[in-house]
Amino acid sequence: MNAGLSAAAKTGPLTGLKVIEMAGLGPVPLAGLMLSEMGAQVLRIERTGTSEFLSLPDEYNIDRHGRALLRLDLKRREGTDLLLRLAEKADMLLEGFRPGVMERLGLGPE
Repeated sequence: MNAGLSAAAKTGPLTGLKVIEMAGLGPVPLAGLMLSEMGAQVLRIERTGTSEFLSLPDEYNIDRHGRALLRLDLKRREGTDLLLRLAEKADMLLEGFRPGVMERLGLGPE
């Protein structure tokens, strides 16, 4: 897990807000960045085994800047159980997958 900035270092109107960002495309990475820049503590969840087209340091990578990173295998029970435990302590979860993907992973609203 990449700790990124500590919660104590974060300041702004959203300081204290805990957000889980499911890595994906579209508006979710930008929303995670904006929330982080306003002081929220954002934990980005990425799939294990993903590779990057271009590797940049986190401070220059818009997908990771200002956020902690955790790679999980969400097709295994251990990964989904950990994510559910983290979500219980979070104030918000951002995901931009196609309809039904979170439910297939066992992470739907139920």
